[in-house]
Amino acid sequence: MLVKGSKWVFFLTGTLSFLIVFVVLWKGLGGAEEFDLFHLSDHSASSHARTKLIGIAGADGTRRKKSHRLVTSVSTPEQKYFAIDFGGHETCNPNIIPHPQLADTWIVVAQRLQSPSQDPFVFNEIACNAVFDNATLRCVDQPTALPIQATSGPHCKGDLAHLAFNLGPHDARVFYGPSAPFTVYGSNSLYTCFGQWLRDFRPLVSSWGATPVAAAFADPVDLQKPAEYHPIEKNWFVFWDLAGQIYVHHDLYPKRTFARLLPDGGVGPNLSPAAEATDAACIAKHMPRIGETLESIHQATNSLSVTLCARGTCTPDARNTFILSVFQHKSFHAYHSVYEPYVILFAPAPPFQIVAISKKPFWVNGRGLPGEKRPDYLPIPPTAPWNQTEMLYVTSLAWKAGNQTYHGYLDDVVFVAFGVEDEQSAGIDVVVGDLLLDLAFC
Repeated sequence: MLVKGSKWVFFLTGTLSFLIVFVVLWKGLGGAEEFDLFHLSDHSASSHARTKLIGIAGADGTRRKKSHRLVTSVSTPEQKYFAIDFGGHETCNPNIIPHPQLADTWIVVAQRLQSPSQDPFVFNEIACNAVFDNATLRCVDQPTALPIQATSGPHCKGDLAHLAFNLGPHDARVFYGPSAPFTVYGSNSLYTCFGQWLRDFRPLVSSWGATPVAAAFADPVDLQKPAEYHPIEKNWFVFWDLAGQIYVHHDLYPKRTFARLLPDGGVGPNLSPAAEATDAACIAKHMPRIGETLESIHQATNSLSVTLCARGTCTPDARNTFILSVFQHKSFHAYHSVYEPYVILFAPAPPFQIVAISKKPFWVNGRGLPGEKRPDYLPIPPTAPWNQTEMLYVTSLAWKAGNQTYHGYLDDVVFVAFGVEDEQSAGIDVVVGDLLLDLAFC
């Protein structure tokens, strides 16, 4: 596994409309006791029992006041995150999507971790149907490997020559689009050493039976990029506009890259320049600050579409509906990675400008606090001080309800799936509105 003119009128008026709609509709969910256009109080009557602001010490041991938004499970007895049991297999980077036919059943997919005795160049994504059992999402039967073919390419050279021997997919994201499920995964590419591939997910499992697949992506396509490639590309995600057109989002930071996606994996021109002026100002003001070394910003999850009102209280349109994704601030100190997840919203129509970024990362209830759950694998003496937090790497988002695919509302429940210390798969089910309580608007 790899270590981890009318447009401007819309922007000016649409963003103001969004702010008004957001506050009014959130108040309709239960109301915030105190708020302004740029802050939703953590005393919201609709969420105070589930979430609050908490202070978590940084790597230097300094406790920060109200540094994170605590989010809690709506279903587990202690409101903490749940483990995902793949029949005893060690896995990471999980995905959860509703089963298309079976009630209270989900399809779970994750990267199977290789044991020291196995071929280090062979990789598999395994999948099964899963149900909740004693607060664990557990495979009903033994998981099986997804039949994703290995790929090859001519670009893995020099220090990356060993990646030419890679066989199988890496770090797949499995998710619903508006009408079908898809997977994006890493594999050797014709355009760079290690690229991103997309295909319809349905032919890879038996859950959909003989359901026809999306003709454009029935077979895997090697996704292209309208800008310079990195030698190793990771964490691209696709999104859909309100008309159902698909796009691929390649980079978020320090500058965005995204383009319309064509059926063969090709792309149109980079669309980010149309929003660059406003995006750059928003990123400079609201993106978390990173250190000069050993810190970075990563795209992390697939996308969802969310309308900022309670279900049944408004009609989705371009003023109240946005594309949601999670990105992460990564730090790597003392041989240990820590990821802090943030939410980003951007417009569902050209120029797809960024609308809001979380002011604070969200804290998954149950995550190890500073000094807790010290990993055994670290190459440092057992007596060395340890004040880091547990590494949770968020990988995917999905609506929990069986009848939902891409779009949802503020009061809908979403699965947030993540890996724990590259050793375990886990997830948490939260009201999506709880993830949006600390937005800084652009």
